[in-house]
Amino acid sequence: MEMHEIRYFMAVCQTLNFHRASESVHVSQPALTRAIQKLEADLGGYLFQRNKSHVQLTDFGILMRTHLGEVLERAETAKKNAQNFLSHDSKSLTLGVMCTIGPLRFIGFLNQFRKCHPRITVTVIDGAAGELVELLKDGTLDIAVLAQPEPFDDALQTKEIYSERFGVAFSAGHRFDTCHTIRLADIRSEPYLDRIMCEYSNYIDDLLKNMEVEIVSAHRSEREDWIIAMVAAGMGVCCIAEFSVTQPGVAFRPFIDPIIARKVSLATISARPQSAAVITFAKSAIEYDWLENLAH
Repeated sequence: MEMHEIRYFMAVCQTLNFHRASESVHVSQPALTRAIQKLEADLGGYLFQRNKSHVQLTDFGILMRTHLGEVLERAETAKKNAQNFLSHDSKSLTLGVMCTIGPLRFIGFLNQFRKCHPRITVTVIDGAAGELVELLKDGTLDIAVLAQPEPFDDALQTKEIYSERFGVAFSAGHRFDTCHTIRLADIRSEPYLDRIMCEYSNYIDDLLKNMEVEIVSAHRSEREDWIIAMVAAGMGVCCIAEFSVTQPGVAFRPFIDPIIARKVSLATISARPQSAAVITFAKSAIEYDWLENLAH
């Protein structure tokens, strides 16, 4: 049976008149009659008793009206939900962004996205990479911006949007100012400012241990802005991704021995259907010229 046959049947049920029913569903009466006859053949019984003066439901028709009415209602609900799901109007999404991502750089993309898609509201939640993965899994986040040295969880679907080098951040006038590049071992004698929330902290610590380089933390903080402010004040140096250095008075040099880099990716849950708003956001982020905009 076809959905239009069910719709025609319900129209006749409501009007008990084939002519008025055909008008209500905007088809010719012969077409409606053929559809009802085909439905009766498919179901194996007559749905109506017909004569010149009136149309009446058979007992079989009364039974089928209940069942087919439910089918039509569910189909219409499904269609409405699909339209709402695929519509961009007044939609929202919750985005997770690692706290180690430089906000001033990322805001440029969010501002452009807002201009292109003003009806999609984006709520931003920041946190450590592991925390954001758990929020993705439990449905709190729709999509996240992540990076980590180890492979991503199999439950995630990821797409790289840009990569950036790690290096050392230091205050203006520091001895590193005259260097174009820095070796990781060069931070050995420097007061070190430890970025607790950095997803590469353990990775860099392991590199230092393997090189038998010991560093002493002068200060530790979960707050990126505090660490950068301390760097600017000349209180020490820190290892950081290049595009996260945005504060005046703070300089950056990349590590060349070894070269350390992170790939920043969009992440969603592989098995979870994505809304049109999330799909649009992901497409915009992938097409955005991150390197051009991050460099300025």
